[in-house]
Amino acid sequence: MASQEGKDSRQEIVDLLKQKACTKQELYEMLQEIFKAFKIQLKEIAGYLESNIGAIDKRVSVEYEEKGGFEAHLKFSGDILLFTMHSNIFSFDENHQVHKSAYIEKDNRNQYFGMLQIHNFLADSFKYKRMNDLGYLIGRVFINREKHFFVEGKRQLGFLFNDVDKMVLNDVYIKSIVEAAIVCALDFELLVPPFDKVRELTVFQKIQQQGNASFKTGKRLGFELSAQAKDTDIV
Repeated sequence: MASQEGKDSRQEIVDLLKQKACTKQELYEMLQEIFKAFKIQLKEIAGYLESNIGAIDKRVSVEYEEKGGFEAHLKFSGDILLFTMHSNIFSFDENHQVHKSAYIEKDNRNQYFGMLQIHNFLADSFKYKRMNDLGYLIGRVFINREKHFFVEGKRQLGFLFNDVDKMVLNDVYIKSIVEAAIVCALDFELLVPPFDKVRELTVFQKIQQQGNASFKTGKRLGFELSAQAKDTDIV
């Protein structure tokens, strides 16, 4: 026969599962619907950009593509934005600013967030299958069970959407996030690296990778990137 202490321990486990596991499952299901809403906005803006820029210059292509349930691509000119949904649910370190929120403090379940990530790649990296090329995280969207959200990111993505107490995600906000990500990518230029950083080419590099795939390419430092590059390179 189970002791009272054993029953209390089991009840504590049930309570924790109810508080954490059930909340996370509920949030994950909601996040899937939210990501579908992002896909709708991406497809819509792709159609708008294609019809408007196509009338000006047919060489500038705009394409939208879904890559399963967790990823969607928006290509415009020389850039691709990758929107991805993470399958896990997260909380934050106790020193994170989210824990200073009066809204979060009211209900412990509100501290759990689903995450969507936005990466910027060069379109040629995929076109020419340059496997060593780098993309950059320009934004992370965090949404909780009540659709309160905030965004960590570069440029407009870093300051337009940071009031988790008041901001509740809807189609208007989703549209604004997508548009801010596009502007960020367009403003983030591919720069020519210093001459001395790219003057050497090994035989292995030339044989293994052909033509314009000979160098690792990304926006921060052109076509030879340092692993030590700082986040402040994107401002």
